[in-house]
Amino acid sequence: MEQVSNSDLINDIDMAVAAWHEDGRWTLALLPDAHDLAQIIERLKSQQTNGGAIALVAIDEEFFMLIRVLGTHITMFLSDVTCALDYAVASDFLEINEIEMPEEEDDPFPVGYLDIFADLGMNHMEMAALCDDAELFPDEQLEAIASRLGFGDQFAQLLEL
Repeated sequence: MEQVSNSDLINDIDMAVAAWHEDGRWTLALLPDAHDLAQIIERLKSQQTNGGAIALVAIDEEFFMLIRVLGTHITMFLSDVTCALDYAVASDFLEINEIEMPEEEDDPFPVGYLDIFADLGMNHMEMAALCDDAELFPDEQLEAIASRLGFGDQFAQLLEL
């Protein structure tokens, strides 16, 4: 997978990281465009190993998305459905997953597959609790997920957190 430097990110607060487990260890790489879900999915498809490949995406200090490709199966998770009202990439997420657009008066709530990483040790209750933590920014939520999955140090080093 092509390596991308931090300076190539759309901006300092949008990020997309791919991770895959190979030869007993996690490998991580920055993805070039956090706003292009089709490109992220294609890159994950080309990089997946027996355990598949995942993407952790944070947008504008507002929300995060998780994408997992395992064989021909694609699972996705969005931390806040109401972000689709303001962000095209979140709207794209809803369209891809055939989820209805929220209404202006709807409360924020996660959508998609809450158990996306259950087989890797992070269940839906942990994911929901992480989404409910209003004190954390999306990059911090993703760092917590990366730590729970076993590649937190690599994640922080890649993003120079």
